[in-house]
Amino acid sequence: MNATKTNNEAQLADFTTDKRVLVLSGMAIIIGVIGSLVADALVWLINLFTNLAYYQRLSAQEASPAGNQMGIWAVFVPVIGGLIIGLMARYGSDKIRGHGIPEALEAILIGRSRMEPKVAVLKPVSSAISIGTGGPFGAEGPIIMTGGAIGSLFAQFFHLTSAERKTLLVAGAAAGMAAIFSAPVAAVLLAVELLLFEWKPRSFIPVALAAAVAGAMRVTFLGAGPIFAIPPHESLGGWALLIACLVGIAAGLASGILTTLVYFFEDLFERLPIHWMWWPILGGLAIGIGGLIDPRVLGVGYGVIHQLLRGEMIGAAVLGLLIVKALVWSIALGSGTSGGVLAPLLIMGGALGAFLSQWIPYGDAGLWALIGMAAIMGGTMRSPLTSMVFVLELTHDLNVLPGLLLACILADVVTVLLLRRSILTEKVARRGHHLTREYSVDLFDLTRVGEVMDKEPVTIPAATTVADFSARIARGDPQVARRQGTPIVDAKGALLGMLTRNDIVRALETDPNGNLTVLEAGSSNLIVAFPDEPLKDAVARMLRHDIGRLPVVSRADQRQLLGYLGRTGLLEARFRNIREEEQRERRWDVAGKAKWSAQRNKKKNK
Repeated sequence: MNATKTNNEAQLADFTTDKRVLVLSGMAIIIGVIGSLVADALVWLINLFTNLAYYQRLSAQEASPAGNQMGIWAVFVPVIGGLIIGLMARYGSDKIRGHGIPEALEAILIGRSRMEPKVAVLKPVSSAISIGTGGPFGAEGPIIMTGGAIGSLFAQFFHLTSAERKTLLVAGAAAGMAAIFSAPVAAVLLAVELLLFEWKPRSFIPVALAAAVAGAMRVTFLGAGPIFAIPPHESLGGWALLIACLVGIAAGLASGILTTLVYFFEDLFERLPIHWMWWPILGGLAIGIGGLIDPRVLGVGYGVIHQLLRGEMIGAAVLGLLIVKALVWSIALGSGTSGGVLAPLLIMGGALGAFLSQWIPYGDAGLWALIGMAAIMGGTMRSPLTSMVFVLELTHDLNVLPGLLLACILADVVTVLLLRRSILTEKVARRGHHLTREYSVDLFDLTRVGEVMDKEPVTIPAATTVADFSARIARGDPQVARRQGTPIVDAKGALLGMLTRNDIVRALETDPNGNLTVLEAGSSNLIVAFPDEPLKDAVARMLRHDIGRLPVVSRADQRQLLGYLGRTGLLEARFRNIREEEQRERRWDVAGKAKWSAQRNKKKNK
């Protein structure tokens, strides 16, 4: 028995990943290549539509809507863009509405990681039109959705499980983000913190490979180096880190306001007596008016982000940018148009940090803009590790890492305590699908069967008749009345079979007198559990065979009954976990009280 148990434990591993991961990794590498090509195509489309809309020229050269000379006519450009997007959503696919990440989450949660081919085409085109006609969005949300659609479509050509399709869907999403921003590590972290709903090598390895390949190919298509190259800041000391904490708290509060604003305007649009197809037109009107007030709010705004990081914006100008950008972005996003959230969050976070810098006696405006960007992204998306690494990859400024860590974590703390859901998951929840973003090891993985089984199971001698056993149940015999199943044993206690209530009912239907023995009525073809195996394996066996209890036997001799695993044992494992979560103890205080009590009694005895 001990030798067998040792051999079984030797087969248990830290991870359940098998050689199948190599197949998925090969597929993920292909998806990484495709994702980088799609990201390059999206950038090309955005530039093309920007040039057409604001400069009336056929060119794919990089251009910003902020430099247009159209005057009042520029107001109508995003309105026309909104009309086109509304028509595409109504008659193409409504999956293109929004910023992409909630739609990817829905496909994973309820769509078994299957996405439609037309989404892979319509999403990047609609997003390019939206951003190219002045929409204050980023390209990352659309590319995450598009990359995910490509990964899903690729997976559907092969004989894969839903979990494997999810891995390739997320690999496509990570590849797209890595290629757009040259941020492969942040793309992988985003997958872990938001999209995978697990932390396993079987999914992490393919996703990381896809992101790495896409990041490497980005150098070929979009150039090398950080997107926002800046001179490195000095390492942050104690006072600077304390200020970073305060900036993080302020960013957390701002994140809550931004999330509330987006869904306030979404609710406002829901009340309109017109079809949702027309909402992006109203959102486009808000964009056009905002662009007249401050042209810097139009488009992706990478140039604005770079200016903030270089410390070229301070005071009232940066406050105006923050307010107008927040309003225009939240109205447009609430209208259901197509676009991403990361670039706008970077602008608003940078504007907040730059505005606060005028009262901070340490560092320059660029430093606090950098920390504000990461903090608002971390607080709004509730992905602090992604945000911290993302900003590092955008700038390559490693000296600010401790400040980024503190600011992102504190922003996350504020939003977790203030809001039930993030800007990314609120939309999913409003569609009736709750999700949790807290990862933990499965309790049934940590518990062995032997820890929760009934070690003194009630048994029935094989010669007992069904009538006699039924009479015991009818009398309310506590040993058998509470059990749905009972092990059958011979005279020496060796396990022969199992008898359930259903077996008794069928036996009495066949022989109303109950003359059959329990062995004849029960089942001798047993599904069993072993005391040294994880509870998860036993539960999976129950589910596969649609049974509610298992006899627990020795591996060396499967007729040697060691215990009984039923629903009570499973509940005991869960209850143990609840006790660990909720029961508070003061071990040292209890010991101190006991010692004090003993000393007091000793004095009394004297």
